[in-house]
Amino acid sequence: MSSLAHNQDVPYHLGIVPDGNRRWARANGLTAFEGHRRGVDVTRDIAIAAYERGVKVLTFYAFSTENWQRTQEEVGYLMELFFRVIVTEYKELEARNVRFRFVGRRDRLSAKMIKAIDDTEARTAHLSEGMFVLCLNYGGQQEIADAAAALITAGVAAQDVTPERFAQALYAPDVPPVDLIIRTSGEQRLSGFMLWRSSYAELLFVDQHWPAFTAGDLDAALAEFAVRQRRFGN
Repeated sequence: MSSLAHNQDVPYHLGIVPDGNRRWARANGLTAFEGHRRGVDVTRDIAIAAYERGVKVLTFYAFSTENWQRTQEEVGYLMELFFRVIVTEYKELEARNVRFRFVGRRDRLSAKMIKAIDDTEARTAHLSEGMFVLCLNYGGQQEIADAAAALITAGVAAQDVTPERFAQALYAPDVPPVDLIIRTSGEQRLSGFMLWRSSYAELLFVDQHWPAFTAGDLDAALAEFAVRQRRFGN
């Protein structure tokens, strides 16, 4: 997809760490589940807005490998929510010629979740105008460890390991480096989000909780990105 025409003032690959669903819910007298439902609605709205503004690859950090520590009830609810999104939202992706990609480990996901992921990836594999990436059961350090293990298993000699070859061992190696990362809810950390691909990403931390994030907030973030000087070590 790197051959697509692209406005350099807009991030080619936008990564979002959508934090604050539960805090937003508490502040509004709602349950955590209602906060998560609202977060999904906002994800849909922001995804549409991002593609309309020229973003080509959009990645959401939905569920980390550490999130399994939450209550069984909450984890179960989130997994069912993600499942429904994967099996229903592909129609919106097809309408926009956007491919779905999963990034993460499969080892703790249910059989029906894995089938939904595989089916949606296959159904949208031919689409070429953009990419929607869902990080689910994902950890940046684990991804790097798994890539190293894959190279060792493949018998790659140490002297033959280059950054380019290592990148090909990552989950979904066709997902490009991240240009801009937005994290909501005022937290100023990456929490393991795409550590390898974010080496030259611009970082933007905003105070709004994710359910309160709007297209106007996205516009402000993109305007900030447009005026930053990206030097890539030069």
